Amino acid sequence: MQCRRLILILMILLSSMYTYTFGQSTPIQFDSQTRVFRINGGNTSYIFGISNANTLQPLYWGARLGQTDNLGPAHVGDGQSAFDLPSGITPQEFQGWGAGLFYEPALKVTFPDGNRDLVLDYVEHHIDDNTLTIQLKDISRDIFVTLKYQVDPATGVLGRSAVIVNKTKEPVMVEQAAAGTWSLPDSTDYWLYYLTGRWAGEMNVQHEAVRPGARVIESRRGSTGQQNNPWFAIERGNSNDQDTGDVWFGALAWSGSWRITIEQDPLHQVRVTGGYNPFDFGYKLAPNEQLETPVFYGGYTHNGIGGASRLLHQFELAKILPQEPKPRPRPVVYNSWEATEFNVTEQGQEVLAEKAAKIGVERFVMDDGWFGQRKDDHAGLGDWYVNKEKFPNGLKPLIDKVHALGMDFGLWVEPEMVNPDSDLYRKHPDWVLNFTGRPRSEGRNQLVLNLARQDVRDYVFGFLDKLLNENDIVFLKWDYNRNWSEPGWPAVAPDEQKKVYVKYIENLYSILQELRAKHPKVEIESCSGGGGRVDLGILRYTDEVWPSDNTDPFDRLTIQDGFTYAYTPGVMMAWVTDSPSGANYSRLSTEYRFLSSMQGSLAVGANLNHWQDEDFATAQHLIGEYKEIRETVQHGALYRLVSPANGSETSATESVAADGNQAAVFAFLHSSQLGYPYPRLFLRGLDKDAQYHLHWITTNPDGKLPETASGAYWMEHGVDLNLSGDFQATAFRLEKAH
Repeated sequence: MQCRRLILILMILLSSMYTYTFGQSTPIQFDSQTRVFRINGGNTSYIFGISNANTLQPLYWGARLGQTDNLGPAHVGDGQSAFDLPSGITPQEFQGWGAGLFYEPALKVTFPDGNRDLVLDYVEHHIDDNTLTIQLKDISRDIFVTLKYQVDPATGVLGRSAVIVNKTKEPVMVEQAAAGTWSLPDSTDYWLYYLTGRWAGEMNVQHEAVRPGARVIESRRGSTGQQNNPWFAIERGNSNDQDTGDVWFGALAWSGSWRITIEQDPLHQVRVTGGYNPFDFGYKLAPNEQLETPVFYGGYTHNGIGGASRLLHQFELAKILPQEPKPRPRPVVYNSWEATEFNVTEQGQEVLAEKAAKIGVERFVMDDGWFGQRKDDHAGLGDWYVNKEKFPNGLKPLIDKVHALGMDFGLWVEPEMVNPDSDLYRKHPDWVLNFTGRPRSEGRNQLVLNLARQDVRDYVFGFLDKLLNENDIVFLKWDYNRNWSEPGWPAVAPDEQKKVYVKYIENLYSILQELRAKHPKVEIESCSGGGGRVDLGILRYTDEVWPSDNTDPFDRLTIQDGFTYAYTPGVMMAWVTDSPSGANYSRLSTEYRFLSSMQGSLAVGANLNHWQDEDFATAQHLIGEYKEIRETVQHGALYRLVSPANGSETSATESVAADGNQAAVFAFLHSSQLGYPYPRLFLRGLDKDAQYHLHWITTNPDGKLPETASGAYWMEHGVDLNLSGDFQATAFRLEKAH
């Protein structure tokens, strides 16, 4: 009897130990006594609770806390005065516009009777591995909101979204819908990073103090837009070191009109709310209908803005891209646009393909001009049949030639657009975005098809599916060369027309998803006059993006620098084009142009018919070198050693392989001044105790660097490079000794 009792006690002890261990390793936990949720991932904890007012209240977001640390329970504070009520001053996870809220709401609705007050209370929740779902409900009306939290255990990046459901008996109008609100720890010393730009001048890093009031970054253009990108980072303190300091960051996964609001209230509380842009927005929810918001991702690091970038890159590669968790390296591409523009012919493309194959290109892409009556940008968009004058026997002979040369074949398309001079528009003028009886503004001589319409959606999918069925095409360069104007949808009732902002993008995503499912070997690039549609929404369905139409290799240093704050170099297409070319008509060496592009996904867009023997030799050598470092550059850890921003004469990047066995370093000089030497570079991310062998990608400039040295040497002693003159560049790689 005594023995049985001892065995029972031992089993209970073992059970409690197992429960404790399980509790520590579970990424999402709920304490039923304090009513507090804890989400752990990577080195981050995100904690919020159900308050005494039955609302969801954020408690903590930052470095990972100990398992026994207790932050609960959540409690709605007292108001400061009659001008700031408790319901408005106390931060909430997802707040409806009502009950005295004066700050940015997550959700705003109008009921048929004119009521616009919405107060959302906690109802229930469910935890399933890495996902937490919570249901909220208005205090009196049957408007339900299901919040979804999904954490990546490796990086701690948390995805948040909401589903709004109308269970009343009448339709309601949703006037504003966000994925949620991020609340930062109280501080008076926050600094905001965000990205701005324009066509041919994308991805400029802005850095400014967070001040009282609201900073709004947004697009009202129907697409992501070059002017702002849906990414932010907030740093505590103004550190000059890229790799130290507390940084909170986020990115909105949406390719349509969007808005992110960074708000500091009178108590210095900072909130970040992101979702659909409420400008011109109105989504009529019929009874039992639902609206799902985009996902708003957020993360934290103690390793500065550089660490935030690397964490986001890691997350994008492992969780966002279509080939996750291990996307294959992007192939070296040749694109025919600059060589031929619209004047594509079977023979001309074959000549280019032969020359591209000789320098080591792996994918040949024929650009605009192959379809319909496409002789310039005034006609043909919408008529997606092969032009028989240019390709009498279809695309097959060219594709066979490309394959015989050892390359695969890709094609340019612009599926969402139509020229008024096209058979499609003459047959279906009602298929474009328009307001009845109003002008139809053209951009680049084209109009935007209303992809929100099911018939338009089916047409676009149909011709793309036919094209891929009939031809051995493994890549589509999907272009989108203008923003919306006159975003009307006359085919539906007036109070339904503003759904176009959501339905269009949902149908775009559905086409991409269905194409990939039916043609799994096909890869896709998102291009929009450059970086006009780069976001974590489109990247779920596309393998790479086009950062800018500006291919000037010096300008690209700044554009690529800004791009990598938010997006992995693995998706960043970078072309080597002719010199002089680009926005500035600069004359730059073939080597300089290649080194600029080798920091991303390398491609060649120059007119190979104009190259000399030395150009081909340089290209062949550097493409070979690129293939040795491609995995490291595209999928490794990026360190921005010297930024090219703000007129810097120098810039440098270092990429370290995921396994730590290789590092690739690129250094650039705009112009020497007053005889000063190139500043010493201090590498990062190496194993200080390991030995690394040096291999020059370019010619060794002076032979001063050791052939082998420790990681400590490269990081602490640093590297002196003998760069002088105008527009000079060099590169080398380090290989870890074993």
